[in-house]
Amino acid sequence: MVYVAVTALLAALDLVIKNEIEDRPDEDFPREIEQTGGRIILRKTHNSGFSFGLLKKHPQLVTMLPLACGSFFAGMFAEILSKKGRVLEKTAFSLVLAGAASNLFDRLARGYVVDYFSIKVKKLEKVVFNLGDLFILLGAGLYMTVKLVGMIKEKR
Repeated sequence: MVYVAVTALLAALDLVIKNEIEDRPDEDFPREIEQTGGRIILRKTHNSGFSFGLLKKHPQLVTMLPLACGSFFAGMFAEILSKKGRVLEKTAFSLVLAGAASNLFDRLARGYVVDYFSIKVKKLEKVVFNLGDLFILLGAGLYMTVKLVGMIKEKR
């Protein structure tokens, strides 16, 4: 149950930040976060497509595909939760589902995903993320690493 609670808390955190961004006037953005030495920039962006606006002219697909994928991953998460150990895999699925749930909620409730920060590093500055996106990226990376390490150990 801990992993389910963590998933819900992380999704809620992202949604709270998105609501805070949405409640602020557009004139407040973009704005550098001073505590990061100006490396993180707060923005207010509405993305009605996938990453980089991909397929934004196909809103049903942009909603249904994440719903289907999220359902699939939720099923895999439920299956892994029933097994002892596997802490890293459970953590990975928790991260992915938190991000997926937050972004899917946006798509269903708002019709777009709220993206709200960019990182001031060369070409990354033009890419606007939200925490949900980072959770998905980190969870997928962790899961792939766990699987890769497992494959390497098997071959020994």
